[in-house]
Amino acid sequence: MAATTSFTPGVSAPAPLSSSPPCKAFSKTLGFKLGSSPSSSTTLKPLISRAPANGRPSLSVRMVSLPSVLPTTSLDFETSVFKKEKIALAGHDEYIVRGGRDLFHLLPDAFKGIKQIGVIGWGSQGPAQVQNLRDSLAEAKSDIVVKVIRKGSRSLAEARAAGFTEENGTLGDIWETIAGSNLVLLLISDSAQADNYEKVFSHMKPNSMLGLSHDFLLGHLQSLGLDFPENISVITVCPKGMGPSVRRLYVQGKEVNGAGINSSFAVHQDVDGRATDVALGWSVALGSPFTFATTLEYEYQSDIFGERGILLGAVHGVVESLFRRYTENGMNEDLAYKNTVECITGIISKNISAKGMLAVYNSLSEDGKKEFEIAYSASFYRCMDILYECYEDVASGSEIRSVVLAGRRFFLFQWVKIDQTRIWKVGDLGPLYPFTAGVFVARMMAQIEVLRRKGHSYSEIINESLIESVDSLNPFMHARGVSFMVDNLAVDMGASVNQDLISNFLSDPVHGAIDVCAQLRPTVDISVPPDADFVRPELRQSSS
Repeated sequence: MAATTSFTPGVSAPAPLSSSPPCKAFSKTLGFKLGSSPSSSTTLKPLISRAPANGRPSLSVRMVSLPSVLPTTSLDFETSVFKKEKIALAGHDEYIVRGGRDLFHLLPDAFKGIKQIGVIGWGSQGPAQVQNLRDSLAEAKSDIVVKVIRKGSRSLAEARAAGFTEENGTLGDIWETIAGSNLVLLLISDSAQADNYEKVFSHMKPNSMLGLSHDFLLGHLQSLGLDFPENISVITVCPKGMGPSVRRLYVQGKEVNGAGINSSFAVHQDVDGRATDVALGWSVALGSPFTFATTLEYEYQSDIFGERGILLGAVHGVVESLFRRYTENGMNEDLAYKNTVECITGIISKNISAKGMLAVYNSLSEDGKKEFEIAYSASFYRCMDILYECYEDVASGSEIRSVVLAGRRFFLFQWVKIDQTRIWKVGDLGPLYPFTAGVFVARMMAQIEVLRRKGHSYSEIINESLIESVDSLNPFMHARGVSFMVDNLAVDMGASVNQDLISNFLSDPVHGAIDVCAQLRPTVDISVPPDADFVRPELRQSSS
């Protein structure tokens, strides 16, 4: 008999739709211009903490004292297979399931009734998830078939090299695989999901499960006034890191039990009472150190917003604009590169990953702390302004529609690589530079604050705004020298230190919540082999 489970999100009424204009692509939206440049075409009204002539407090002064919004959705859940644990994050109770290889023996119970898992897609998440699932189920001595679709694909050779073949029944045609699977993991791109969901649904068996690792499809369906078919369960497991991180840390976890990438999970539809345990089993099989609950709506809103924020768009804009600021003020290009790209993706990310944001500030000299405070004070509210706009564009559906249309235009007008600016012509390892740290941490805290005010749980906030950034994306940017940076946000650097803002940063309850999350997994550096073919030559040479 299948395990009986339930998931009760208790979702409140959705917020009104935003009327703000669509959020541009991240590289165009979240640039951050520190200083002056004749090339800037767009500026935003400065949000400096000054008392206006009418005596009323400015926006930034008012926002310092605004209370955080409590989560509006209950994220409790029940499972009969795994142990649910209550944790307190910044005074809020949340529920998680710890992972680890010592739980793999529970996977057959979690996946009871499932004979075949079909993994659709071989992009970032696909190769990692299909291999992790296969290896975990094999260790659990399960006879579940994990099948990937690659026939006729350009990545067929990669799938075969990973051990998937027609002969052993683990490689097949897409529609045949979907029709024969009890659990279909749809890991193709957002735009491909938007274009193919009807055919996918039509091939799924009644009472089968659809698994997503990014809940863009729900947002797309909602924008059309639609929902998923009523005769299938819909679950999501979302690793808080890019696919290569998910696989590399899983492999690394063979020596360090618990090493891996955290995941969120949600149940949108449960037709037979098994969905929660299946979702949790999926997450444990991926190697997630801990799994926390969310909803599909919260996940796609925080994820798409996060990509336009600290995960991709913001960090790109910050380093490009800081590099220009430093060089225009006389710093040579090699040093400016070290003090921007290498500083953020290297030492700042490592310090935050191991010890949290406060450790970055506390490691500075007294003069360094003053420089940090100036940069933080000048940056925080400007970040809040544009991040609010981006979040509301995602929540309203405007950004969802933009992504779908951009994906369709790609085949006519392929996106160009923005890697020809001066910053990407130099590069080496770099130190902890206080001004860069102040700007980056302000951007990170602004994103945390937006998600907090929008009612997201602390687990989701910390993973989307901090852990995914410093444990997954930034280390790979450091290794690869990724560059997609364009800016359009001007900042007046004449502002003084906002002492209320700095005090709030130093005493923010998120730091304690970060400490709790850090204790839920071992501190393990991201597994980026120095001899990997994507690692920059200078880093390969320095490690030899």
